[in-house]
Amino acid sequence: MKPRARDLDIRIGQLSPGPLNAITDVPGVRVGHSNVRGRSAAGRDICTGVTLIEPRTGSTNRQPCFAGVHVLNGNGDATGLEWIREAGLLTSPIAFTNTHSLGVVRDALIALDRAQQPDDGRLYWNMPVVLETFDGLLNDINGFHVTAEHVAEASRNAADGPVQEGAVGGGSGMICHEFKGGIGTASRRLNSARGGWTVGAIVQANHGVRRELRVDGYPVGRYMERVDSPFLRAALPHPGMGSIVICLATDAPLLPHQCTRLAQRASLGLARTGGGNEDHSGDIFIAFSTGNAQIPPAAYESHGAPTCDGLRMVNNDHISELFLAATEAVEEAIINALLASDSTEGNGHSVPGLEGATLLSALKKAGWRGSL
Repeated sequence: MKPRARDLDIRIGQLSPGPLNAITDVPGVRVGHSNVRGRSAAGRDICTGVTLIEPRTGSTNRQPCFAGVHVLNGNGDATGLEWIREAGLLTSPIAFTNTHSLGVVRDALIALDRAQQPDDGRLYWNMPVVLETFDGLLNDINGFHVTAEHVAEASRNAADGPVQEGAVGGGSGMICHEFKGGIGTASRRLNSARGGWTVGAIVQANHGVRRELRVDGYPVGRYMERVDSPFLRAALPHPGMGSIVICLATDAPLLPHQCTRLAQRASLGLARTGGGNEDHSGDIFIAFSTGNAQIPPAAYESHGAPTCDGLRMVNNDHISELFLAATEAVEEAIINALLASDSTEGNGHSVPGLEGATLLSALKKAGWRGSL
């Protein structure tokens, strides 16, 4: 297993991570992957997949979470976001996949959830959240190789332990800062005086140009211009092409508008690593809170008098620490995604993985003397 940032003594930010330093440090959150690999009948390489983030055990449709979304740059696509903007409710797992598999993953999530529902004659509807980034350089994206079974496999693989990072699941064919990218995760836990809550982040990193890459504030990218492979420049007709999608989770009791504010802070974590400046990058972020455990599902049929539900929220005077936690977790998750990924070739393109020794050398050239 390749080292993560903290294994290299790169300690980003002020706050401490949770025990796994992953989004699964938020109680109840689970992550599963399905990898799709091989060669198509036309002889093209297949390198893609699905990553699934489950907010709660069981049907999220029956146990929704408050959620909010933020779009930094809309050169991308997603499903299910309008209902979150309108109602503030997340009613499905969140899936990451490639651009041309958005629809099949959405449909598969509906079918999986429908199979969990009791056959009680009630009307059923769902609008799952699926986020995408483009893997068409390393993957035969127009071959439509992701199927409903891969979504089901990601669901079966969902677990609450350590999260596999790098070229896995939806991140299999992604490129980040002109290195191999993919899935990365990190977390921050507030101390008990600040509430003791956790904020976790998971990213599908497929964005950025190399010269802009920053780690812990140091401009390492400019010291790694020569870390290349014979085909890399040809593989990227527009350096920085691609996107990044980010999911934030917290057990702090946030209302929907506060989740939106949390999602906005993903932009700061992205900026700290040197991303967020490319027109052709779709930068779409979602945040959800599991801190209110008894949010009722949407009513399919209205009967009787309206009800008022007892909900909790973090006072806005105490939310700044959660914003900082989100920023730091996103920043570290992106670096973890880079470090976890190996060099990859596909369809005539070759993309180098970022080795720990290469990053440490660049950090030292940029003036880094180790973490305090």
